Amino acid sequence: MSTNDSVLVLKVGGALMQCEMGMARLMETAAKMLSQGQKVVLVHGGGYLVDEQLQVNGMETVKLDGLRVTPAEQMPIVVGALAGTSNKILQAAAVKAGVVAVGMSLADGNLVDARIKDERLGLVGEVSPKDGAYINFVLAQGWMPIVSSIAVSATGDLLNVNADEAATVLAKLVGGKLVLLSDVSGVLDGKGQLIPQLNREQIQQLVKQGVIEKGMKVKVEAALDVAEQMGQPVQVASWRDAAQLAALARGENIGTQIQP
Repeated sequence: MSTNDSVLVLKVGGALMQCEMGMARLMETAAKMLSQGQKVVLVHGGGYLVDEQLQVNGMETVKLDGLRVTPAEQMPIVVGALAGTSNKILQAAAVKAGVVAVGMSLADGNLVDARIKDERLGLVGEVSPKDGAYINFVLAQGWMPIVSSIAVSATGDLLNVNADEAATVLAKLVGGKLVLLSDVSGVLDGKGQLIPQLNREQIQQLVKQGVIEKGMKVKVEAALDVAEQMGQPVQVASWRDAAQLAALARGENIGTQIQP
């Protein structure tokens, strides 16, 4: 896996930050990959921290089709939880594992174009790739960018972007391989068994049957979008699974392969 030109974009969910051991294991994996010359970008959500902070402030969490509705009055809290607390918790875990990390957001260095996705969702952003110069500079130093999914529109609005979609755009920007890591080992069938690979047709079938729903539906659709646009599979796997992480460090495919 020591090819210098390939970048691995790892997306982690907020649940990771509730698990010290999971974070330590993931960062050790990243350290191993970086030492072999593998470039790594870490993109994160932080849903549970956002929920926690909103609750403390007497505000409610509302979701529409698996996406968080973000009214303007919640935005300062959402930004603090994602671009602040979540980002720094991960950075601290990276430093502890000996990784040189750069904490950043989608708003840095002209990385993306961001606009409001759908008025019904409030300040939720839709992003497209713009300029990879900054993130490529960071990668060229052998550092690991840790990117929160907060973006800023051309008119200066802070926007909350779904982290799976953020990871998708960054993978396109750096021409990297995308791995979506959550607390489940991949896409599971109705019996709870791991499905090794899925294409568009199979995904549509499973969505119709209600096997793939809510957050996993958003995740799988984001993965399919990248797989089709980049003409390569996207992996959906788990940071909880030590064997999967070890295989990832060896350059093997893990979890469910979402096929183009």
